[in-house]
Amino acid sequence: MSHGQPVTIAILGAGNRSLVYSEYALQHPDKMRVVAVADPDEIRRNKAAEIFNIPTEACFENAEIFSRQPKMADAVINGTMDQLHVPTSIPVVEAGYHLLLEKPIAKSHEELATLVDAAEKADHILMICHILRHAPFYIAVQRLIAEGEIGRIMAIHTSENVGYDHMGQSFVRGKWNREEVCPMLLAKCCHDLDLICWLKSGSVPGRVSSFGSRMYFREENAPAGSGLKCLVDCEIESTCHYSARKNFIGNDLYSTHVWRDIEHISNLTDAQKIENLKGDNPHGRCVWRCDNDVVDHQSVMIEFDDGSVATHEMVGGTAKACRNIHVRGTEGEIEGTMEDGCLVIRKPDADHEDLYQEKRVEVDSSGDMHGGGDLRLVADFVRVVRGEQPSASTTHLIDSVYSHEIAYAADRAMRQGCVVSLGG
Repeated sequence: MSHGQPVTIAILGAGNRSLVYSEYALQHPDKMRVVAVADPDEIRRNKAAEIFNIPTEACFENAEIFSRQPKMADAVINGTMDQLHVPTSIPVVEAGYHLLLEKPIAKSHEELATLVDAAEKADHILMICHILRHAPFYIAVQRLIAEGEIGRIMAIHTSENVGYDHMGQSFVRGKWNREEVCPMLLAKCCHDLDLICWLKSGSVPGRVSSFGSRMYFREENAPAGSGLKCLVDCEIESTCHYSARKNFIGNDLYSTHVWRDIEHISNLTDAQKIENLKGDNPHGRCVWRCDNDVVDHQSVMIEFDDGSVATHEMVGGTAKACRNIHVRGTEGEIEGTMEDGCLVIRKPDADHEDLYQEKRVEVDSSGDMHGGGDLRLVADFVRVVRGEQPSASTTHLIDSVYSHEIAYAADRAMRQGCVVSLGG
């Protein structure tokens, strides 16, 4: 394509993530332009059309109808639900589009292989929305490692502390609460596993083990006085930090998910929201009395072919939502918490009274909910489509594939109580 023209984009699934990524077109109209949308939900389809000034003839009811049309854009942003990623992406790739695909790529190894094979045969770009690679905090970690600041990596430890509000909304009450939709590790932590594979790019993960369970969010752990629904029959709602009233009305969290079935009503009142939570809205349920079956904590260990190891832990329901990283190398270590915007570098020093040197590096982690990575990801995708040099955050697709293979293997290892060899 001509470098002087903006990359044209079609949106598949006009939900929250697609609209976040597409915001880049509004900020940089000279580089990207949204020209089509496909979504079975008329309200969301029309909302996207209004935001991006998409003509009616470029609005479609689903990805299948869109894929049958003559090619009308350079690339597609696919933000459909997890279980729809592969069936909606393959027709798009085969129709000649480059693809920016929301994570996770696929729910299973078989689906993953099918899509990757289709993209390679079509010789089109398939880039995954692993946005944390593009966050300044993790860019700083990667740059320090690449520059040899701590020598060769021996061990990486990452952790994701899923805040109680997000855990309750998405993975206990919400649409990611069932393994049949998407296992917890894959849905929430493929970002973190991707970071590990990215930092270890060039090394191959060989063996995986894992432990975890659904320990806390079970009916037998329901506090005395709790009911089936927060605002109907619960005696402790006013003191419960999982209160639907506090989280979804008082703090107005996750509105695009919680009010899904009444989003057609303009200027929703608190009274309307309360009535909705008392009714069939799944977010009005007690978190200890839901139909969730995904794990609420899980730990993973990975061995790479160069002898280094990595561990990751996911804990759901924490007070503070944050991501931590600690990389130990042969010549030092790097440690930090993304949300705090600070890295600590420690290096051995036998002449120092503490026997090591310590240096703090401040990193700007402001911006979107992913440490400023969302639109930086899109900017890199646009550069790749235009044939320009991407940043170090964009690597070969194999790193994204490895992270998913680790997630599949970890769940198998957890269920079977074994060590799983990748590729074996």
